[in-house]
Amino acid sequence: MNKDVIKGKWKEIRGEVKTWWGKLTDDDLDRIGGRFDSLVGILQQKYGYTRQQAMDEIDRRLSSYEAKAQTNDPLSRNR
Repeated sequence: MNKDVIKGKWKEIRGEVKTWWGKLTDDDLDRIGGRFDSLVGILQQKYGYTRQQAMDEIDRRLSSYEAKAQTNDPLSRNR
């Protein structure tokens, strides 16, 4: 999932992000606002990740989220 998709789907994935990274507060999520670099930075602060670790973790979680979303989308099954 690229940076633009995070921004475009932020309202949908915001709750998932809070579930994945429980140390993030609502204020943190408001500050992130769907911006990839902001999410990376806050994960570095809260979890002590390196920039690369944060980016890898975001990519892993969002890829899994997208795969589940496609599996649960009845329209994607008919393609």
